[in-house]
Amino acid sequence: MSLLSKRNLLRGNIQLGALAIMASLCAPLSNAAPIYKVIDEQTGQVTFTDRPQSYEDQAGKQVSQTSVNTGESSAPKGMPSEVRGNTDLPAAAATNINYQLSMIEPSTERAYQRPAQSIVIALDVKPALQNGDQVSIYLDDKEIAQGLSASIATVDLQPGPHSIRAVVKKVSGQTGQQVNRTVHVIQNTLILQNKKKLAEQLLAYERLPWHQKVLLKMRGNDAVSQ
Repeated sequence: MSLLSKRNLLRGNIQLGALAIMASLCAPLSNAAPIYKVIDEQTGQVTFTDRPQSYEDQAGKQVSQTSVNTGESSAPKGMPSEVRGNTDLPAAAATNINYQLSMIEPSTERAYQRPAQSIVIALDVKPALQNGDQVSIYLDDKEIAQGLSASIATVDLQPGPHSIRAVVKKVSGQTGQQVNRTVHVIQNTLILQNKKKLAEQLLAYERLPWHQKVLLKMRGNDAVSQ
């Protein structure tokens, strides 16, 4: 085999080894560690974390595991995806309707891991909205949707508390009932740790002499990924 062919083969083996690690680095890391709720017994302050060991040794802290959303990007089954008007009532009677608005999801103050989970919002209004009336959904006082459902990607949110508000708006310009909920977004430290580990592996591989890269390639992709 010519010297040029050997160099091309060597270069191909090195690139394949680097690509194997980069593929692992770019693979979806959806493992979500459990989220824990920490309550300060003196102040009542609530903190959400996926590292309870940081609080377990502190006096006056109540640590308990809490439930989180699964990250589904759509509203729960049976929930309407948009507001449907009802034209059965006369305009004068429709103006005097007192709507009862409730937030089904999130049902309580809740924490979500960023970026693995999405915040699913599901609302219910009774009686049915009349023609022209609508429900607006706000995140941190910014309108993000109109209707009875929405999904917010946590990857676009900064870690910390966020407010969700839904309000009924009548065609007459009047504002009806509104509901509020506070949610907390925390960075998934498990994903960060995995990404950091894979990045360190890729950097260490790139620093290897060419003959060690060839040996790793000869041992197979399993050795490279390890």
